[in-house]
Amino acid sequence: MGRGRIGEQSPRYSYMLNPHSDVRLSKCPKCGKLTHLRKFALLIHIEAWGLLALGKTCRYCSRCELIMVHQGELEAELAQSFRRIAPEVIGKAYMVLGTIEKKAWQEGLSGRGQPPAKMLKHVAQFKKVYTLEYEPGGWYPADQGPRKS
Repeated sequence: MGRGRIGEQSPRYSYMLNPHSDVRLSKCPKCGKLTHLRKFALLIHIEAWGLLALGKTCRYCSRCELIMVHQGELEAELAQSFRRIAPEVIGKAYMVLGTIEKKAWQEGLSGRGQPPAKMLKHVAQFKKVYTLEYEPGGWYPADQGPRKS
């Protein structure tokens, strides 16, 4: 395993967290191609808890290999997951680190999973993490106009 790298798989996919509840990303913000839904096993580090493997349906652009996760949906699923087992973790800081091979994730769900140290051989961190910049259209006063690129 390389220094500063998570998991033993080669980095795969790019990642974007969408914090805007009114932007749904039906088109890829990089290439403009239509996105589609695809399920990924995401590896998430949660402060005061540790690592969690979460199956999440996300928007995906196959051309750019870009996974787009809606922050509100992700946080709702995390809250639902921890409501019974660790309610003190709800609302803590988290970071999506990469993906886990689906087969290894499914084995973990069925109880045939491997210990966390061995599970890392099935983890691939993201190639690149993007930030979604969004500026709503519409009328702006002259002194408060949208940013010029």
